[in-house]
Amino acid sequence: MRWDHLGENPATPADIALFGADAVTTRTFDTPEFRGITFHEVRARTILNRVPGASRMPFEWTLNPYRGCTHACVYCFARKTHGYLDLDTGLGFDSQIVVKVNAPELLTRQLASRRWQGAHIAMGTNVDCYQRAEGRYRLMPGILTALRDRANPFSILTKGTLILRDLELLTQAAQVTEVGVSVSVGFTDEELWRTVEPGTPAPHRRLDVVRVLGEHGIGCGVLMAPVVPFLSDSPEQLRATVRAIAEAGAVSVTPLVLHLRPGAREWFMTWLARHHPHLVGRYERMYAGGAYAPTWYQRRITRQVHELAAGFGIGPARRDTPPRAPRPSAAPPAGDPEQLTLL
Repeated sequence: MRWDHLGENPATPADIALFGADAVTTRTFDTPEFRGITFHEVRARTILNRVPGASRMPFEWTLNPYRGCTHACVYCFARKTHGYLDLDTGLGFDSQIVVKVNAPELLTRQLASRRWQGAHIAMGTNVDCYQRAEGRYRLMPGILTALRDRANPFSILTKGTLILRDLELLTQAAQVTEVGVSVSVGFTDEELWRTVEPGTPAPHRRLDVVRVLGEHGIGCGVLMAPVVPFLSDSPEQLRATVRAIAEAGAVSVTPLVLHLRPGAREWFMTWLARHHPHLVGRYERMYAGGAYAPTWYQRRITRQVHELAAGFGIGPARRDTPPRAPRPSAAPPAGDPEQLTLL
């Protein structure tokens, strides 16, 4: 596996393709929630990742304690990154999870460094830090404790209800620094959810997270992502989703249309051909120009959602609301329609 760069002791150029045999511990757990999942435990060399300078993201640093994700969202843009480790980007991405078991201690050490200037750290920008693996490995309490103790600003983007386990830590951190939380809910159609996001909590359970966080003084935004063309974009579906988001007490809603990068595109189109074969041709035409839906379509969805949100009393984040978790991926290359991406 080509993942030597994750280890504490980097390989020499001669053996750069592989970890040593003692660098990775591979485990499986014969319990219902983890059956069929393999965990590769690694001790990382670093846990903070600098965002490339060309990125338009409103943050410079990210933290990802896991690679691969049991949420198994068929559209996930991060699938391609599993290929960098010589792991499968389809089922392998859903079931071969890399766990950076020393993430909390690494972060504690890096935040204490004289070179660290207390920059905002974004989490959930690649894969979900509150996926099922977190229930066993419990990396986030240590990570949040380190951020709280250093009063370091951070944000979290998640589809996981497990974040409520750490509510007390989040509340404590919010008393000493800026804390932003966003929950991803692209639609409320449960039939669509079961096939397109099979490993995630149901949409209504994610909206319960928004409600509970708000009740504890942590304003929570919703990334309405992805809006799936021809499957979740009818006026009635958009209205139902925005209404549910508003009723949950979200401080803002930001719609993002499905985008299909290489790696995710192939997996999604295979899923589409199996579940909605009549839409394959329409998707091929809509995404003929690249990973992003046409600008006119993106603008139409954004306008509709913002009008609905205004009608229900919510809108873009205001200056006096807690910061939302930023959208976690780089802007498209020049020439593509601009849509900062999430999923």
